[in-house]
Amino acid sequence: MALAPALSRLARAALVATVVFGSVAVAAPAHASGKTSEGGNYAVTVGGKTYDPAPGRDVKVADLAASGIITVRGVNNRFTIDTATLGVYNYTLTGAPDTQRMVTQPTVVFASKVPTLTPAQRAGTRVKSLEVRDGTLAIIFTTGAGKLKIQAKDGAQGGIFQMETEFAGPVEFTHTLGAGLFYFVNPFTGKINFGSGVNAVSASQDPVNYHQMLLGKDSPQVATKTFQSATVTKWLVESGGRMGGVLGEDAIELSAGATNCTSQCQAQNQIRGSVPVPPNPTDPTPIGA
Repeated sequence: MALAPALSRLARAALVATVVFGSVAVAAPAHASGKTSEGGNYAVTVGGKTYDPAPGRDVKVADLAASGIITVRGVNNRFTIDTATLGVYNYTLTGAPDTQRMVTQPTVVFASKVPTLTPAQRAGTRVKSLEVRDGTLAIIFTTGAGKLKIQAKDGAQGGIFQMETEFAGPVEFTHTLGAGLFYFVNPFTGKINFGSGVNAVSASQDPVNYHQMLLGKDSPQVATKTFQSATVTKWLVESGGRMGGVLGEDAIELSAGATNCTSQCQAQNQIRGSVPVPPNPTDPTPIGA
């Protein structure tokens, strides 16, 4: 299933798909999938059992007990989900060889992405469904009070992660960056990005340790930012909204923001041609420094 937050340059002319979350249809903004040159492959471990279908095949399971830690291991990224909090922890870029990679060794981009849920909202948590196919993942958790869906793509960059909620009211998400990363105001766009400040290295400069600049942004839909520091953001996400993550070139392109839609959304936005991409920022400064 295509992710909402980001569109690869190869797919900019494609019509935006409508992403259906539970009973709520959320219109995907003009972005779709992650980028790799070598491809990806997820292996997901739930309750001690690992789901890793053969290339080109998929696995779909339903109604699993949700306890302990769920591990997601890919070629290009990996993370864990704590079923006690429904939070995502240690979202890591592996640095595997790929022309689209932004790091050359395992790098924690987000230490955590955690929804603030009450004990009542977390009670009775189960895995309603899990779908894994090559480098894509979709998992839906149900509780006695609502749903939370996580979609991910095993890409080196692009729109490769999002969390969607469907509860009676808004849910606060807290994003905490990994060590060495920070939020900053991009001087070319005026928007807030995050990164490490390490410049790109071309393959001609170093055929072994080449990489693009590590850049990203939070990608909200129907969400309001309530806090911003150099390493933490907090968002209040309405029911049917989502918090996505965009990495790489798509994080700095001069595209329009997400639409404010949670129900009966239409695929109305199209990008015709190329979206302008500004230069990489030089010596970005952490917010508040």
